[in-house]
Amino acid sequence: MRTINSWINFNGKAEEAFTFYKSVFGGEFTKIIRFKDLSSAEFSVADNEANKIMHIALPIGKYNVLVANDVPEFMGRVNENENRSKILVSAESREEADEIFNGLSAGGNIEGEIGDSPWGTYAGMFRDKYGIEWIVEFDPNYN
Repeated sequence: MRTINSWINFNGKAEEAFTFYKSVFGGEFTKIIRFKDLSSAEFSVADNEANKIMHIALPIGKYNVLVANDVPEFMGRVNENENRSKILVSAESREEADEIFNGLSAGGNIEGEIGDSPWGTYAGMFRDKYGIEWIVEFDPNYN
């Protein structure tokens, strides 16, 4: 297996969230497709959905890509605050872990302060301001 990448569903805030994630991780979007880009006679898009994101991708590091979309209203709402899966970010140093943790958790809800864990890593856990759950970890045994 080459990689496993996270894909997040949003209720119309994918672009806003990914602009925020880009401000923390850096890089450039490799793809942005809006629903209006797919509109055709066979697939009509409502005006209020036209500028929503069908696909957005942000490479993070050499091998990882964070991907998302907005869920169209006709498919129902995603309960962003009941998403019990987490995105794990493995940092290359304590300093990088602190930078990512502090950046992504801004405006969110910290569930576990970043610090030394009982299992020998430096880790913290939070829900960002968009309701997405993250763990940021530095493991000195793997760097």
